[in-house]
Amino acid sequence: MNSKKLRAMILVAILGSISTVLMQFNFPLPALPGFLKIDFSEIPAVLAVMTLGPVAGIAVELLKNVLYWFLQGSPTGVPVGEIANFVTGVLFILPIYAIFNKFRTSRGLAAGLVSGTVSMAIGMSILNYLVFLPAYTFFLNAPPVTGEGLYTMIVLGILPFNLIKGVILMIITLLLFKSMQNWIGQQHRKLTAR
Repeated sequence: MNSKKLRAMILVAILGSISTVLMQFNFPLPALPGFLKIDFSEIPAVLAVMTLGPVAGIAVELLKNVLYWFLQGSPTGVPVGEIANFVTGVLFILPIYAIFNKFRTSRGLAAGLVSGTVSMAIGMSILNYLVFLPAYTFFLNAPPVTGEGLYTMIVLGILPFNLIKGVILMIITLLLFKSMQNWIGQQHRKLTAR
């Protein structure tokens, strides 16, 4: 195994571990459903896509959710929440990569973060409606949320939650980028140069 691949794997493992720790410090937002919790575990995945590319970011998201599931378990017995978190993270980081990779500046990152936030908010609203909320109720053996109740939960709960989460992640990432821009550029050149 060459040294670049090894360095990349080590960086993914470190970022995945940091992401798992950050996921432990989650908290709900007032006036939104209690099962929706904010955490900052997407930030290491954003660093991964900026330095190594989309596969590394997805690997960080996957590693984080697998480790979290092993550490915390799941109330449903099936990792529905972890799968939802993984999909949320992927929807957030892929637009960031697509835009930031073309314009490796603060503006490019900001545009990517806005796109990632919109992608995450709309994508998770649709996926919660079609997949995740029905899966939760099925595995918890609870009565399904349907009709007006489901619509209200999506429009007044999940959509604003993901928009708020995206804005918070955007602010923190942009602040970090200012202080880490040189390191990110160095890692990108070292680990992706052929």
